[in-house]
Amino acid sequence: MSSAGKAIEKLSKKLYEKEHPVLSFEEFVDKVSENPSPVFRNTFHLFYDFIHHYIKEGIQEYPDDPENINYVKYDADKLLVEGADNPFFADRLFANKLMKVIASFKRGMPQNKIYLFEGPHGSGKSTFLNNMLAKFEEYTDGPEGMTYEIVWRLDKKRLGENPGKRELEGLLLHEYEAAKLGGCKHKEETENNGNGHNGNKLLVSGFLEVPCPSHDHPLLMIPKEYRKEFLEDIIKDKKFKEQLFTVKEYEWIFKRNPCTICTSLYQAVLERLGSPEEVFKMIFAKKYNFNKRLGEGIGVFNAGDSVHPNNVLTNEVIHQQLGKLFGDSNKIQYLFSRFAKTNNGIYALMDIKNHNVERLKRLHGIISEGVHKVDDLEESVNSLFIAVINPEDKTELESDKMKAFSDRLHYIRLPYVRDYNTEVEIYKSVFGKQIDQKFLPRVLRNFAKAVVASRLGRRSQTISEWISNPFAYSKYCDESMLLLKMDIYTGLIPQWLSEEHKKRFTARLRKKLILEESEQEGFEGFSGREAIAMFSEFYSTFSKKTDLINMADVMTFFSKENISRKIPADFLRSLKDLYDYTTLQEIKEALYYYNEKKISSDIQNYLFAINFDGEKSNKVKCVYTGEMLEINDDFFKNLELRILGTTASYQSRQSFREYTQKEYASKTLTQEMQVEGKKLTETELYNNLFTKYTYNLKENVLDPVKENDNFRNAIKSYGTKDFDTYDKRIKEDVVYLMKNLVKKFGYTEEGARQVCIYVIDNHIIRRF
Repeated sequence: MSSAGKAIEKLSKKLYEKEHPVLSFEEFVDKVSENPSPVFRNTFHLFYDFIHHYIKEGIQEYPDDPENINYVKYDADKLLVEGADNPFFADRLFANKLMKVIASFKRGMPQNKIYLFEGPHGSGKSTFLNNMLAKFEEYTDGPEGMTYEIVWRLDKKRLGENPGKRELEGLLLHEYEAAKLGGCKHKEETENNGNGHNGNKLLVSGFLEVPCPSHDHPLLMIPKEYRKEFLEDIIKDKKFKEQLFTVKEYEWIFKRNPCTICTSLYQAVLERLGSPEEVFKMIFAKKYNFNKRLGEGIGVFNAGDSVHPNNVLTNEVIHQQLGKLFGDSNKIQYLFSRFAKTNNGIYALMDIKNHNVERLKRLHGIISEGVHKVDDLEESVNSLFIAVINPEDKTELESDKMKAFSDRLHYIRLPYVRDYNTEVEIYKSVFGKQIDQKFLPRVLRNFAKAVVASRLGRRSQTISEWISNPFAYSKYCDESMLLLKMDIYTGLIPQWLSEEHKKRFTARLRKKLILEESEQEGFEGFSGREAIAMFSEFYSTFSKKTDLINMADVMTFFSKENISRKIPADFLRSLKDLYDYTTLQEIKEALYYYNEKKISSDIQNYLFAINFDGEKSNKVKCVYTGEMLEINDDFFKNLELRILGTTASYQSRQSFREYTQKEYASKTLTQEMQVEGKKLTETELYNNLFTKYTYNLKENVLDPVKENDNFRNAIKSYGTKDFDTYDKRIKEDVVYLMKNLVKKFGYTEEGARQVCIYVIDNHIIRRF
């Protein structure tokens, strides 16, 4: 064989193996017996498995929160982004809603409905659906998503037709290997391909292959009254067997009938041969090949696609051969509808307008009853019906003519992105991930927040109920509290909220805000296309600067009249204030240093010493640390100012000392240590004092920065020879600050220098 012939043979083998062999009914039943779970899947169960194949279990940031509502972070990129020509980025709100809808699919809930993804122009509805269907086709082509359908291989000789003469014209001829793997025992007439190799060109004329146009599951050929007993006999997995017979998602196996064509074939072969066993020898199982382009298993219709006047299809070749084989052209009518091509698959409408309105009307009876007429025949349809729709097109569905259809419509809102993290990912996808390197930390995210603000409602009843006095956060949050809402939509409960408000954010309020109020948002404001155009203009303008893009640049861009009118009046100011506040906290954290061992010793010494308060100056050895303590007013003052803060008055210190001594004597020493056996460092009082101590250290950490020109100049000189001329202590503080900003918060050295000068020159320390 030539090298070309070998290459073709190798390719043919791989392609054949990819398509999988056709299984005889007995081989298929063996497969069911060995591994039943993936075989017993209807369209909805298959779709559930498909979504969970690409979207894994979500991340819960607050797993121990008693008010948790299971609002988790899902990564939908493998489903909607990876490998897509036009990626779709699902924000957290939409991803959670999608996963909740999909959860109902496995419970057997979604039949008799059409799922409409509703969103405004530019929200990416069509992109979402196209990407999802492309991945569904990919999934079903692999081993995890493979499903089977019925195909008949009618043995013409066994059924009484003399096949002695090769009738190539009008016959469906098949590969020798496929017939062999199907368990055919009759002699096949083959044609040599001319080079001594009987391969893909070997043809069989002894069998008529009849595919089920409705793609029915092979097990449906077992009469309904015998299915349970049959499955009881063949399935070995007791746990799965119990689920099969009791769980709603498997009801279809025991209720559904095969299509009229398969039913007629079963009866015709049984009448001819008189043996059900002989009938099952002619029933085979083959892979269900989903092909969107051919409309097999996945049918997608655009609004401009005309509706074909003839909904009745046939295959004249098969129809004639069946008539010839059984001696009656009407005994088996090989008729089916266009809906059969997507039975046990997906039927999708892109926009409910023009011709798709008519298509939707035709679906009414099918979705309601699951059946429709094909001439005189009744055809079952068990498909997943999906559509995308613009809000303005809903008027057609709300008309009097369509009112009876209303309970069959399940809307899933797909608005503009409301999660600023997702908005950032869109910019990176369009303009490249490297854009992040041109921004100071959090500035790119703040651009996205300004865009998202245009899409959110200005007033929230839930937030008003939750936080009655938003003015308490006026230094860094807008009056409408959109900045708070945005964080919550991303799954974050911000640290700047008081402990009281964190506790008051109950599961009831979370459901109202995240699951209900968010549904009304994202239908106005900047569309996805507008946002990308805006970012393009912004980036091309400010990325040419020597310095990194900063908040001043964002404020300048969004102050333009044609842009700012879509954003709440006080939002941009509050966005900058929150940025300043957060930046200041970063610098505090970067400068903050404490010796944990020293703090621990101070607190233990203090708790021991308060038992000697009121006595004359004493030198006492602490039983906890072993240190000699000189207990006097100065001893208490020094420690209490560190614990309570440098502004604590004499009266407040005295009151604190009395309370602490009482708590120590009545609970810490007598209950926690003596009864429960805790060490002092494990007690509640010790931990409270430790928290206060470290907090106040951090609050005072900016003292060396305030009004200190030397510190500012040292920062400007950082990385140059001039830096060596500064005082040792200032150099140590600046080096520590710069390294921590880089390590903890993702700044570059230049970015760290730039942001420190920004904080000092804008007197941000005074404001907060």
